[in-house]
Amino acid sequence: MPVTDVFDQLEQILPLVAKPIQYVGGEVNAVVKNWDDVTVHWAVMYPDVYEVGAPNQGVQILYEVLNERDDALCERVYAVWPDMEALLRERRIPAFTIDAHRPVAAFDVLGVSFSTELGYTNLLTTLDLAGIALHSRDRQAEPLVIAGGHAAFNPEPIADFIDAAVLGDGEEAVLAITDILAAWKQEGSPGGREEILLRLAATGGVYVPRFYDVDYLPDGRIRRVAPNRPDVPWRVAKHTVMDLDAWPYPKAPLVPLAETVHERASVEIFRGCTRGCRFCQAGMITRPVRERSITTVAQVVTNAVARTGFEEVGLLSLSSADHSEIADIAKGLADQFEGSNTSLSLPSTRVDAFNIELANELARNGRRSGLTFAPEGGSERIRAVINKMVSEEDLIRTVTAAYSAGWRQVKLYFMCGLPTETDEDVLQIARLAREVIRAGRAASGRRDIRCTVSIGGFVPKPHTPFQWAAQFGAEQTDARLALLRDTIRGDREVGRAIGFRYHDGRPGIVEGLLSRGDRRVGAVIEQAWSDGSRLEGWSEHFSYDRWMAAAEVALADVPVDVDWYTTRERDEAEVLPWDHLDAGLDKQWLWDDWQDALAEVAVEDCRWSPCFDCGVCDQLGTEIQVGPSGQVMVPVPVLPSLAGQPSGVAT
Repeated sequence: MPVTDVFDQLEQILPLVAKPIQYVGGEVNAVVKNWDDVTVHWAVMYPDVYEVGAPNQGVQILYEVLNERDDALCERVYAVWPDMEALLRERRIPAFTIDAHRPVAAFDVLGVSFSTELGYTNLLTTLDLAGIALHSRDRQAEPLVIAGGHAAFNPEPIADFIDAAVLGDGEEAVLAITDILAAWKQEGSPGGREEILLRLAATGGVYVPRFYDVDYLPDGRIRRVAPNRPDVPWRVAKHTVMDLDAWPYPKAPLVPLAETVHERASVEIFRGCTRGCRFCQAGMITRPVRERSITTVAQVVTNAVARTGFEEVGLLSLSSADHSEIADIAKGLADQFEGSNTSLSLPSTRVDAFNIELANELARNGRRSGLTFAPEGGSERIRAVINKMVSEEDLIRTVTAAYSAGWRQVKLYFMCGLPTETDEDVLQIARLAREVIRAGRAASGRRDIRCTVSIGGFVPKPHTPFQWAAQFGAEQTDARLALLRDTIRGDREVGRAIGFRYHDGRPGIVEGLLSRGDRRVGAVIEQAWSDGSRLEGWSEHFSYDRWMAAAEVALADVPVDVDWYTTRERDEAEVLPWDHLDAGLDKQWLWDDWQDALAEVAVEDCRWSPCFDCGVCDQLGTEIQVGPSGQVMVPVPVLPSLAGQPSGVAT
């Protein structure tokens, strides 16, 4: 059945909105396919506005993987700004994809990649604009709404709004889902929506909330989560791609037409982390470590530069300097691009994985920007609690070497509100920053040394040792941050050389409510959205009072409230909302690590030590993969830039 695009209607309102370019599409390396030539139609959404979502690596990878199939197409969807939302409603224009401007409701699947829980209300806006029923139970012929991404590892707060959720790596998962959908459609869609969801659930790797019932105890805790039919599994497993070299994506990264938060080509050099930072959900749920070989890294980087024209390449992972062959990768790529304007960059890295030789290679062909490190905790004691074993001596030695080598700016990331934290632990951040400035001045002989301290409130996350921890209240977090701010600004010797950036505690409470919530929190999300919550990740749109008012209304008839979800510590016996979703981590191991945290006991990285029995490798049939790989960085000719190729070409 032909699907008519909405661009003619959209074109009339583009002059009336801010940043209209973000709704136009047609980027370099974008793909547009003929609707009738394929069997399965995917719309993949990043639930934030274009400038945030367009560079997202996960969406770009799924977009390419799906569009490489002859029997499928994939187009992208982003959240819209309030001005566009108002005009779409006024002109009765439905939510659309930006590739071919087709109505979202026409697709077979709306896949949504959640990096943060604050994107949940943006999903509701898109569903409503698309004319798709908000609640999955009310849908008939509408697209299957499938959640993925890190914030989908506890999808219970949005269980009423999604049809399914996928945990873990998406490349193989979306292809398997496409196979199942294609077969079902070719059979004539027998059994309707219920049948296709059952087929997906039966794989053991797709969670369908409607097939699970939640029972509660009188005090509000969960009694159990159990399947309501015999042909679905009790636990749903995450997906893990083990051979990253077999998935060298993105092969043709998109080049946004509008300004975005990251103006660079991004290349993932490994997945997973076994450092064991107890606060870090990403590190826990992406285990085990899987490195991309040095040869494949070179090929993907070279291809990305040739296909995009970007002058910066970000080597991405949770801690890129931990790649076992990072020195050879950095030197080989710097040699490859010698004499060009192409520079390399790493995201924030660990102090104990950094060295000046590496930094010099990264900066060889580009500008020498500031260095970023994440000690996370101000005192040695609190760093033992969170298992971030970076000593003050390590930090001072590293920044001294950096300042001596010509760097002038260092950024340090910390958290406030960590378990067992005291005022003194937080004030140690000011002392540490002071010592960094002093060391920099002594090493460089200059006074223009700068250190920026960036600090945010800690939010406990599912599938981590801190999933049982009590979260700080907003007022407590704000008071502690104010104390730190005044201490830094009051330092007459170095205070002017220290920048201080922080977020107040209120957004963290909402994030905490959404991250560890159960299905009852869905009513809070819907109420907040009905009251006007949009784009909650943007400070100018966020309203704490609106969320608290929504919670008061939505939770009025149940024995729980916002504090119950956030500032309450859980005990070992409590059934957690996500216990039936298997990230591979043994719950007993997580609890034991939580006890080690309270005892201030640190553990080593299992990449280089005996196994700590976290459960991932044996339960998921996976293994840690680190070098040396035995491969070398084969020189790859830098192709003429294809950044000027016409859009609409399948790659």
